[in-house]
Amino acid sequence: MPMTTLLMAAVATLVFCAPGYPGGADDAQPLMDQFAKDTIASTGWSAGSFAAVYDPTEQGGLAKLGNADSVVAFMPYAFYVQHGDQLHLTPLAEADVAGIGTEERWSLVGAAAGATPPALAGYTILSVAGYAPDFVRHSALGALNLPADVKIEASGQLLSALRRVVAGEKVVVLLDQEQAVALPTLPFAAQLKVLAQSPPLPVALVVAVDSRLPAPRAKAFQTALLKMKSTSDTDTLGSLRLKRFVLPQLPAHADKP
Repeated sequence: MPMTTLLMAAVATLVFCAPGYPGGADDAQPLMDQFAKDTIASTGWSAGSFAAVYDPTEQGGLAKLGNADSVVAFMPYAFYVQHGDQLHLTPLAEADVAGIGTEERWSLVGAAAGATPPALAGYTILSVAGYAPDFVRHSALGALNLPADVKIEASGQLLSALRRVVAGEKVVVLLDQEQAVALPTLPFAAQLKVLAQSPPLPVALVVAVDSRLPAPRAKAFQTALLKMKSTSDTDTLGSLRLKRFVLPQLPAHADKP
C-alpha cells in the first residue's frame, strides 16, 4: 500500500512544540482537542481524522515529529531554524500572536557596567531559545559575529539568570520581545542594559513535516488556517494567545529547508 494511502487512513496529527515556555502537555490537551475540532470543521475533513498534541520540551517535540502520523507542526521560529533542515519542514502559515504580532525582536541583556558585544569571549548566553544555538548565533545575534567560545544554554529561569548578570557572572541573557518589555519592571533594572537587538523575526510558524501530508490536504489545511480568526480571549485561538494566521514571510537571510 502506498505511503500516502497509509497516511490518509491514519489520524493526521499536528504537534505543538513549545520548548522553554511554561505549560504541561496534560493541561494543554483540552485546547489541542478543540483546535483539532475547529480545523476539521474548517477543512471539511471527516470527524476523527485530525488530532493535535502539545510538547513543552525540545526532545519530546522531536520524538513526536518522528512519528509518521505527525504531518504538520506549530513551533517557535527558533525551533524551525534549528531543526528545519533535519525534519524537512515547509512553512504553511505564520502566527499572529496576541500582544506581539507576527514578528518580534530579541534583546541581548547584560550588566550596565559589564561587557559589550565585542568582548563576550568566555561568556554564556542564557535564553528560552538556548536549545537552538543556530538561531541564537545566526538569526537573533548574527550581526555580532559572536566569539567561538561563547556558550549558549537553554534556561526558562530568566529572573535567576538576570540576577546572575547583576551579580557579575560572565553571563548575558537573550530575551524574547515579551520578556524584554517586562525588563524595566524589575527592581534591579537600572543595573542592566540592552547590548544588542535582533532584526524583526517571525514569532512562530505552522509547517508541513517531510511532505507527509499530500499536497491537496496541505493546501486545504493552509486555507483553513488563513480563515481562522480569534474573536475573543476565550475562543480556541484566543486561549492559545493567537489572533490569526497569515502567509509566511521568512527573513531574506533565512535558510530554507
